[in-house]
Amino acid sequence: MRFGVVVFPGSNCDHDAWYAITHNLGQQAEMIWHDSPSLGGVDAVILPGGFAYGDYLRCGAIAKFSPVMTAVRRFAGQGGLVLGICNGFQILVESGLLPGALLRNRDLKFVCREVPVRVETVNTPFTSAARPAQTLRLPVAHGEGCYFADEDTLDRLEREDRVVLRYLDNPNGSLRDIAGICNERRNVMGLMPHPERAADALLGSTDGRVILESMVHSLVAQ
Repeated sequence: MRFGVVVFPGSNCDHDAWYAITHNLGQQAEMIWHDSPSLGGVDAVILPGGFAYGDYLRCGAIAKFSPVMTAVRRFAGQGGLVLGICNGFQILVESGLLPGALLRNRDLKFVCREVPVRVETVNTPFTSAARPAQTLRLPVAHGEGCYFADEDTLDRLEREDRVVLRYLDNPNGSLRDIAGICNERRNVMGLMPHPERAADALLGSTDGRVILESMVHSLVAQ
């Protein structure tokens, strides 16, 4: 399978994602620069963490205007798998590909530590290889990771089984402990924890591999 890792000015987890896909999963991956009008025929797209365009205005608010995001929206609209990690999640929300908003952390401090999250649904291409209610220990590193949405949106996410991951130790004040969600078609997912930073035993955890491996399994099964 061939993954595309989008690189924005200020991305700093692009090589982490590339390494996890190529070295830990043994799949192909290539960097896609932010001003590219095309994704080049990849099978899946990852929007990595970092500080796209310096996170000026709001996290992801400028990145959503990048030429590559037109291609990402088109790809998602055609059913392609799109995973947004941390800043990538923020970009997906700003772009309207996922609902809600990501606000400043509850204590107004940058948080960087490992947190436990629970898999709330395995009915997505991103968690199909996980066990129901499986606990994953994944690192977070963000200052604006508090997931917020109105009550109607939150209720809809719950009702439609679109809360994919939930914090067991909420580090940022996210409503209903939401750590990751998916869209209605279930082919776009955003999460604040970093699965690519927990994909190699040398990093102390391989829990994140289940998310990336689920994507591969889902693509193979298509």
